[in-house]
Amino acid sequence: METRRIGIIMNGVTGRMGGNQHLARSIAAIIKQGGVRVGNDLVLMPDPILTGRREDALKALAERHGLEARGEAFRYTTDLQGALDGAYGDYGIFFDASGTLQRAGFVERAVRAGKAIYCEKPTATSTAEALRIAKLVEDAGLKNGVVQDKLWLPGLRKLRMLQELGFFGRILSVRGEFGYWVFTGMDYDQPPQRPSWNYRAEDGGGMMIDMFCHWQYVIGNLFGPIQRLVAHGNVDIDQRRGEDGQPYQATADDSAYAIFVLEDGTVCQFNSSWCTRVRRDDLLTIQVDGTKGSAVAGLREVWVQSAAETPKPVWNPDIPQPIDFLSGWSQVPNNLEYDNAFKIQWEDFIRHVALDTPWRYTLREGAKGVQLAELGMQSWRERRWIDVPGL
Repeated sequence: METRRIGIIMNGVTGRMGGNQHLARSIAAIIKQGGVRVGNDLVLMPDPILTGRREDALKALAERHGLEARGEAFRYTTDLQGALDGAYGDYGIFFDASGTLQRAGFVERAVRAGKAIYCEKPTATSTAEALRIAKLVEDAGLKNGVVQDKLWLPGLRKLRMLQELGFFGRILSVRGEFGYWVFTGMDYDQPPQRPSWNYRAEDGGGMMIDMFCHWQYVIGNLFGPIQRLVAHGNVDIDQRRGEDGQPYQATADDSAYAIFVLEDGTVCQFNSSWCTRVRRDDLLTIQVDGTKGSAVAGLREVWVQSAAETPKPVWNPDIPQPIDFLSGWSQVPNNLEYDNAFKIQWEDFIRHVALDTPWRYTLREGAKGVQLAELGMQSWRERRWIDVPGL
């Protein structure tokens, strides 16, 4: 059995998303499982080096994961350029989970070093910049990818299965509800659970630039290309408390509401909010209604109701509702063992880099998400429908 080392520079993983999803639940988990197995003859083994600005944070992260994962601490350094130049070994992949406004600079440096590039979304805050970065990587002939993790969530994989089985018939509409209450830090000594930059537009924050990137690839891959949209955003809470304990002015939209009309006429509505309290099955639910049946998907579970099982309600507000609507839905069984969505995409990207396996989730695909967010903000600003041109 051949074991092939895959060197990965992991930049900006001291943050919440990078540390939890990309390091702990993806790369460290892949190492712990014995690498990415390719048939009976080859294992692709990730070998990361952590880079960032704070040596103490990098050291703590390395100690937290290194010993358990492979018997020695992960290497780490604040010298990103040295890592790119090969001063600490051969690392062929550069991964970035830093702030959105810093991403272009890091990608440019990685391109000059000739690295394959994988990064978080959004890749930029404007379509022009996202396309510039994509073209820069393409012109250099480098393999590249952007995180589109929700496609591998168990709930969305089950939706795709139902589609392939013809369960829905003709899909009529899709409705997404996303979000939860993000504490402001202003009351009850309850600390906020998301970074403060998320709520400052000048720092690249905002609900549309964050979540419309997700909705673009979810809708595009499951239901079809988006033809036009109308959107509205709002700054619901204009003052929050930051990591330093001081109040700051929130300038970014913390809620966003959109209607996306697909090329085939299907209507998709998505509500996204950091200022809502959850009374639904999960933090994200997507309801798909079709001529033959409907489904409601959460992050992991999916509930379905076929046409034959659909009740006939009668509108009569003068009596208690006689129908228990929830009882008329059946849960789709978990016939597979579902792995972490970020980890699955990481394994696919490692195979792509090492073996040139097919890959479609490129930086150019990521630019489509930035475009949808930018068009959403234009629709909000101009109060009108906006067409979505192809990139």
